[in-house]
Amino acid sequence: MYVAVKGGEAAILQSYRLLAEQRRGDEAVPELSVAQIRLQMKLAVDRVMSEGSLYDPELAALAIKQACGDLVEAIFLLRAYRATLPRLGRTLALRTETMALSRRISATFKDLPGGQILGPTYDYTQRLLDFALLAAAPTQPPTEPGPARPPAPPAPRVVELLNQEGLIEQCPPPAGDPEPTDLTREPLRFPADRATRLQNLARGDEGFPARHGLLDPARLRAHAPFRG
Repeated sequence: MYVAVKGGEAAILQSYRLLAEQRRGDEAVPELSVAQIRLQMKLAVDRVMSEGSLYDPELAALAIKQACGDLVEAIFLLRAYRATLPRLGRTLALRTETMALSRRISATFKDLPGGQILGPTYDYTQRLLDFALLAAAPTQPPTEPGPARPPAPPAPRVVELLNQEGLIEQCPPPAGDPEPTDLTREPLRFPADRATRLQNLARGDEGFPARHGLLDPARLRAHAPFRG
């Protein structure tokens, strides 16, 4: 709230109008739809959902469009909307050894059970602009579906393999261990315990610690609300 701004309601309404014009841009260019953002800007949508603590790709894409692509503003929009929702349930930790994998790289084992899967990655791109993307892509006719993919082989967790060799110090929770604070429902207070600090890190910019394997979400034991 800017207390020094003059003009009252008229100035605020004018600001809304200017913001809508800025969002729309040149009306000679087709408007970007929420579906296009959801399907073609997947990494931005994933970031907004992760940091907004709400799994809903369509709402995350809507927030990105409303915020003119400002992901920080989009995250605030999604968090504010999430605060109005009832809690319908809790997500459970995935059994990653049975999930369909699109990327799996391990520096621990060269011959990883289940295989190393490079998947989509920017790791080997040369960070050069691809000017071919400036050209309008021609509409491709629908193609026949390809052959069904064979079932993926089991992909045991690397930590479990190390556990079998006694290389990981296990730390089971003691009897009577209280449930950790749910940071999506309660504000961060200091001093914070380990589980709360890890939750805060996981919701940090781009979810960097969780994305790069520094966090094990199963150990947090406080799951983000699920809406699906």
